[in-house]
Amino acid sequence: MDKQIKPLPFIIYFSVVLLLTIIGLAVSIYLAVSHYRVYTDIGYRSFCAISKALNCDTVSQSPYAIFMGLPVSVWGIIGYIFILILLIFAWNKNAAKKRIWPILFLISLAYSGCSVALALISSVYIHSYCIMCIVTYGINFLLMFYTWMIRRRFEKVYIIKGLMLDIRYLWERRYKFVFVFSVFLTGIIITNIYFPHYWHFEMPDISANITKGVTKDGHPWIGAEKPELEITEFADYQCFQCKKMHFFLRQAVADNPDRIRLTHRHYPMDHEFNPTIVPEPFHVGSGKMALFAIYALEKGKFWEMNDALFTIDKKKGGIDISKLSQEVGVDRRGLLWAINSKVIQHKLSRDIWEGMRLKITGTPAYVINGEVYLGHIPPEVFKKVLD
Repeated sequence: MDKQIKPLPFIIYFSVVLLLTIIGLAVSIYLAVSHYRVYTDIGYRSFCAISKALNCDTVSQSPYAIFMGLPVSVWGIIGYIFILILLIFAWNKNAAKKRIWPILFLISLAYSGCSVALALISSVYIHSYCIMCIVTYGINFLLMFYTWMIRRRFEKVYIIKGLMLDIRYLWERRYKFVFVFSVFLTGIIITNIYFPHYWHFEMPDISANITKGVTKDGHPWIGAEKPELEITEFADYQCFQCKKMHFFLRQAVADNPDRIRLTHRHYPMDHEFNPTIVPEPFHVGSGKMALFAIYALEKGKFWEMNDALFTIDKKKGGIDISKLSQEVGVDRRGLLWAINSKVIQHKLSRDIWEGMRLKITGTPAYVINGEVYLGHIPPEVFKKVLD
């Protein structure tokens, strides 16, 4: 009973922390690549996009996936690289199995706090969870546990005293530490300056050389008057995939104004307007956004309104109708009137009924030569027209 439990060899604890950090770095790299593909690859779907509640893509699409001009996953990469740098100093024989661990414990404690905050954001604001993000949360908590355990096993002093000893240890190696940290900090600054903001969709300008019109049934179109490829989209203004695909289609029309025509129809996945397909609250407000677009069509401002609605910052909450009316160039009172207009509502209902007739159960959906494509358009469809 009087025997003390001998700790395992230091190399085992160190190896566990190193392995956890490398795994965290690998997962963060995967998340960064996935975030990039979510915004740039029209047919991409991550393996962990399982359901509405467990969907990495939904989390990536959220504005909360960006922090201080960089994706959160990129900050994860930076954070794990920083730990790897500190582990170099912790492995030094002069560290005597004791140094740097108080600093690493505080850093991993901060990472764990960030994990809790991100989990709360996923729960309260995004209403979806990323499995791979949850893996990083677990890694952060394990790092905190193992750095605490190493302190308990090899240096039984208070955290403040240990922290001061760490600072003294680094001060004695200040030239090496300052050089390494300066290179690391310079890398962060350069990354922040030159990292491409690929998540910002900018619709092509509605220039005079692109023809616009309205079909016989009253639906707005843009592109070729006599198209080789005619695409009818059924979209929801709060649907990220709709926004991404619409951006690509608008760009395709801008590049081929005499060959492609895009016709827009509304299919809000809003239970208030589309209860048959969406029985529970989902994309609340997208139906009213469609009413704004229909009103703008009557005023000859559909594509301006369409672009504005697709680019509204969801992070800011509701729509500023005054700002929207000024941006598009329509009357604010007219937008308010459109919300309760039976005529406008009837026009929206026609699109919804047509979508239901075509058995469309989600957005975006595309009708090409009578065939319905859900989610995206196969590349071979474009190959018939485009090089």
